[in-house]
Amino acid sequence: MVGLAYPEISPIFFSIGPIAVRWYSMAYLFGILFGWWLASARIKKYNLGLTKQNCEDAAFAVTLGIILGGRIGYILFYGGAQYWQNPLEMLAIWHGGMSFHGGIIGVIVALLIFAKMIKYPFLKLTDLVAPVVPIGIFFGRLANFINDELWGRVTDVAWAVRFPRGGYLPRHPSQIYEACLEGICLFIVLNLMWRNKWCRENTGFISGAFLLGYALCRLAVEQFREPDAQLGFLWLGMTMGQWLSVPITLLGLWLCGRCFLHSAAKN
Repeated sequence: MVGLAYPEISPIFFSIGPIAVRWYSMAYLFGILFGWWLASARIKKYNLGLTKQNCEDAAFAVTLGIILGGRIGYILFYGGAQYWQNPLEMLAIWHGGMSFHGGIIGVIVALLIFAKMIKYPFLKLTDLVAPVVPIGIFFGRLANFINDELWGRVTDVAWAVRFPRGGYLPRHPSQIYEACLEGICLFIVLNLMWRNKWCRENTGFISGAFLLGYALCRLAVEQFREPDAQLGFLWLGMTMGQWLSVPITLLGLWLCGRCFLHSAAKN
């Protein structure tokens, strides 16, 4: 049979009695903790004018932004009529349903409010956070693979996987594609940028590079990912994930272009 057998990994990381902790929850936890640790080290190394308490509070704000933004974004972008017919289902996060684009918006809003509260430059704060975000993306996409969700389109490539919930048809493991591109590759690029003095000191450039990099990766991977069943293909044959990536691409280009123009004006 064409395609690799799905490894049948349990979605539950561990359980204590009736309480079950899932890989998806641990992905959020690992991503936030690792991101907090790396950001804290950089605050100290580069003397960024933030305290340890500021960093901890920022991590809490980012967590709220991810959860609230991701859930609200999913309801608005992907949810369909089911949530309006049964509003209480909006609160049932354990049933699944998070939008990364919604999470981005949630984090931006949370950091904007937090930056105003501590009177710290907003884009300087997002430049600190942006290079650590791919860590969470990486763990999150691996959790999607373990959960047998968000798989790719049917294919005959040698590395296709037969997902049980995908009808045991050979499909692109698009979760792994995203983990590699939006997670590993984007993490390497952004953190190399952070080590570059020009990128680090031109406030907003790293934030723009993250938005642009993520959006381009997502636009590419969506070509291999199965569209959401309740939406299918939209205008021009694009998916919802691709359409949501268009404004993210434009915002990233604007931020990066702004930095180049300001730098050229100084010289």
